Amino acid sequence: MTDKNTVSREPVTDSRSGGENARRILKRDPNPHLFRPVTFRSVTARNRIMLSPMCQYSGQDGLSNDWHFVHLGARAAGGAGWVFTEAVHTEPRGRITSHCLGLWNDEQRDRLARIASFVEAQGAVPGIQLGHAGRKASVGRPWEGSRPLRVAEGGWDDLVSASALPYANGWHTPMAMSREQIANSLQTLKSATRRAREAGFRALELHGAHGYLIHQFLSPLSNQRTDEYGGSFENRIRFLQESISTIREEWPEDLPLFLRLSCTDWVEGGWSLDDTVRLATLLRFQGDVDLIDCSSGGNDPRQQIPIHPGYQIPLAQAVRSRAEMATGAVGLIHSPDLAESVIANGQADLVILGRALLSDPAWPLRAAAALKAENVEWPKQYERSNIF
Repeated sequence: MTDKNTVSREPVTDSRSGGENARRILKRDPNPHLFRPVTFRSVTARNRIMLSPMCQYSGQDGLSNDWHFVHLGARAAGGAGWVFTEAVHTEPRGRITSHCLGLWNDEQRDRLARIASFVEAQGAVPGIQLGHAGRKASVGRPWEGSRPLRVAEGGWDDLVSASALPYANGWHTPMAMSREQIANSLQTLKSATRRAREAGFRALELHGAHGYLIHQFLSPLSNQRTDEYGGSFENRIRFLQESISTIREEWPEDLPLFLRLSCTDWVEGGWSLDDTVRLATLLRFQGDVDLIDCSSGGNDPRQQIPIHPGYQIPLAQAVRSRAEMATGAVGLIHSPDLAESVIANGQADLVILGRALLSDPAWPLRAAAALKAENVEWPKQYERSNIF
């Protein structure tokens, strides 16, 4: 973290644990830790709940539509502190599917601006995630099988990656990016960042996880380059560092930048938690990134992930404690008590919810009632139906 943030790096004492310090905390703020405001740079959110970027696969030509407006607007009205778009891609070939969103033209910017404005009007921080799918682009939607699509099926064949290695058998073999292609990719990222700023978003997250382009450079499983972008740790993080610097050329100094990482590949010989801690420590000293969104996996089908409620919380805790960097915890966090414990015990600074908020847009309001938060306001339109 940098001194631009007011997030404490020390674990917060739970007011129910007893002791004089706990009583002081209780006296200062009786609200649950989950519902205490949090500030990054100039942006303050009403609580520590963030809607995870969740692809909807419902756009056309990279354009958002009424589905995205309702989807994101409902989570803002439902009480989330941070409402992030799904992955918005920097160029057409960087989309996961042909129905994913993009930000390579002004019409896409203007559609997203309407969403950002409404989200902010509901009291949430409007955030946008920018990304590039790399070798995992040109696939069908999940309900269509998520299989690689050929040109005749509506896919595309100009995929790029760190190295000319397919994700798995039967997947597209991408081109290993030349230095010129890397430079062009950074320029498309810069343009997308400018448009995100112009659209009115107040937080930006760079997607460096789940086996997409930046992750493909980070992991030795997908990066077999022999130039300055491959081999050593310092070389494999170069594309990410250049991406961060490029974003900061357009993203205002007073607005926060988050980074989503797969903290481990869950495959021997791949990107590891130790690598993530080392990277996060470096980023903290450089001062451009404000929070690591701690996910995992997605870069190699051999991964063995021990999935259970809260299974990725230890990753966020490790990065927060060892790198002294603010983190967001994600991964099957469903209950208000579990979410509260993550913040109260200093395991992370934000709780990032995906499935829980997909199934219940008003999850934050219900959680506030369950945890007896006193500082949560219902939308005026819903106040009379507040039965929790």
